[in-house]
Amino acid sequence: MLNTQPHPQPEPVPFVQPKTEQINSGLDHRHLLGLSDYSSREIELILETARQFRDVLNRPIKRVPTLRGVTVVNLFFEASTRTRISFELAEKRLSADTVNFSASGSSVSKGESLKDTAQNIEAMKIDMVVLRHQSPGASHFLTQCVDSIVINAGDGAHEHPTQALLDMLTLSDHFDVFKGLNVSIIGDITHSRVARSNIHGLLTLGANVTICGPRPLIPIELDRISSKGSLRVTHSLESALEGCDVAMALRIQMERQGQNLFPSVREYHTQFGIQMDHLNRYKDLIVMHPGPVNRGVELASEVVDHERAVILNQVTNGVAVRMAVLYLLSGQNSTE
Repeated sequence: MLNTQPHPQPEPVPFVQPKTEQINSGLDHRHLLGLSDYSSREIELILETARQFRDVLNRPIKRVPTLRGVTVVNLFFEASTRTRISFELAEKRLSADTVNFSASGSSVSKGESLKDTAQNIEAMKIDMVVLRHQSPGASHFLTQCVDSIVINAGDGAHEHPTQALLDMLTLSDHFDVFKGLNVSIIGDITHSRVARSNIHGLLTLGANVTICGPRPLIPIELDRISSKGSLRVTHSLESALEGCDVAMALRIQMERQGQNLFPSVREYHTQFGIQMDHLNRYKDLIVMHPGPVNRGVELASEVVDHERAVILNQVTNGVAVRMAVLYLLSGQNSTE
């Protein structure tokens, strides 16, 4: 049972632990580096815990003392707005001590390495590190350098596990089960860590995943991303949306491409952008986007603002998911 009495609280508000073995058994991993090796049981555990923390966020007093005394460092070597703020809010809602580190203006700009930076910060007696880095595998490397618990907040084009988890929590608000759910991920798959984490997580839970985009933006080694479940590739948006329950559009990452891999943004929107015509034809289609959205590129502006676009729900769920991840990895299982 979690200790989620408001702090300070006029009256004790108990946190009701779900009566499942999954909640009581905890995670099998010490870190969250990606979803490629997380089991369905662990993913479902995180989602169920996040639902409970979401209830906490709807209270008048949104802070609980669950991680009081735990120090978390947000170590961001790459620019971020949504992810950094979401993690910081999650940590503060749990009453953790939070330290924010940005590579800009730090010793990193003077030539200090990731290893030295992390070890110097850990020498200040921290407990957890949330790492955002431009290099794939940086979070794995960090676990070899420090004793603290490491959470991957995005490493290059590798994985972004908490984004995929909040996407799955948002999906669970609209669908009873993942098994048999048809999800199409559309856009720049080659450079997307969000796509990789979602592919791993959704296939693990039994969903059917379709990848769609221009040929230069689809990795040729896609079969090596995941060998689990039903994964298909199409270069036709109409094919991807036919029979689809959820369309997840991804941002075109010009900064990672290094060259233009398609003729123009206008042509991309014409061929792969989701427009109002699609929502009118596919009446039950739910639209998602990890943000930031380029209006008129991945999604028409009217689609972004449509009631079946759950983009802001994803943002809200991000805080609850990150609270759940911090709680479960910290091992704070006291009932007092």
